[in-house]
Amino acid sequence: MSVAHLPAGTVVEAKPVDLPDFAHRYMNLAADDAGARVVACSDEFFAAAQRCLQTSAPLFIAGKFDDHGKWMDGWETKRRRRGGHDHAIIQLACRGRIYGLDIDTSHFTGNFPPAASVDACDSAGAPDALTEWTQIVAPMPLSGDSHHFVALPTDDRAWTHLRLNIYPDGGVARFRVYGQPAINWAEQDTSQLHEVSGLHLGGRVVAWSNAHYGTPSRILLPGRGVNMGDGWETRRRRDPGFDWCIIALAHPVEVEKIEIDTAHFKGNYPDRVSAHGGWAQADSTEALVAQAMFWPELLPEQPTQMHHQHIYQGQINRSVGVVNHVRVNMFPDGGISRVRIWGRLSTDCPPWE
Repeated sequence: MSVAHLPAGTVVEAKPVDLPDFAHRYMNLAADDAGARVVACSDEFFAAAQRCLQTSAPLFIAGKFDDHGKWMDGWETKRRRRGGHDHAIIQLACRGRIYGLDIDTSHFTGNFPPAASVDACDSAGAPDALTEWTQIVAPMPLSGDSHHFVALPTDDRAWTHLRLNIYPDGGVARFRVYGQPAINWAEQDTSQLHEVSGLHLGGRVVAWSNAHYGTPSRILLPGRGVNMGDGWETRRRRDPGFDWCIIALAHPVEVEKIEIDTAHFKGNYPDRVSAHGGWAQADSTEALVAQAMFWPELLPEQPTQMHHQHIYQGQINRSVGVVNHVRVNMFPDGGISRVRIWGRLSTDCPPWE
């Protein structure tokens, strides 16, 4: 049965898709909950452009209409009749280097743009008529109800804004931009404690044992979780062992402080947590996971409470030395809302790439 003939109120989820390596490895710099926002667009008659920056998977809801027509989970412009093309200008969550992107037209079938391109600029303020734009993705064909992953060549340039051009009009469900925040760590005071785990700083979750109910990368978002879905939660473990995730730090440090926040996890928080740290520059995720089995213990097992910010400082094993990865363990399973790791920046080795 086509979506046009589904009973009103039926919710259709986006089709699952295998993500490329860059989507696992890097932060989505265009995520609205990380701070990205649309600062200008040519048109958003049918659906607001900001909607295409949501991190949630796009939905189709049969029979849902608003004052402008069929409700769509994404950005959709009116039908263009007098030439030209539509565009949206996105301010990224933070200035960063871009390694890949995804133009997702999920659920847009008769109303997707036939083509798109992407321009970038590095601007201290909002782009204006004098802003110089650089094309980073040449016009490319698009298909309906599909992901369009584009890997970009290695480029040291950092950008603050992107302009998504669609030709000539239509709808985009999600626009995701995968990259690394550009932080000048050389200017930071090495005598002070610095958080080195945040997504907005360049930290990233690179491996995990299980993520049945939640998204591991969300534990590195700023602020506290807004609900139980805003964090990392594993399935109920029925076999021996424990669950874990590995965080690549934004800069090598000697760890001195760790926060584990179980906000909103009440009947499903971990019984205990611990952490191991190490120096790694693995060629693959599998190699990294294997190395992590032998890292020294940074934080011995600690009991946890529901819906609570746990701050560990005196319990940290300072003799571990400089690390660029931390594995956070929870026993035996459960949910964590946020993880934050602080340390003193090491000047003996460069940031891990």
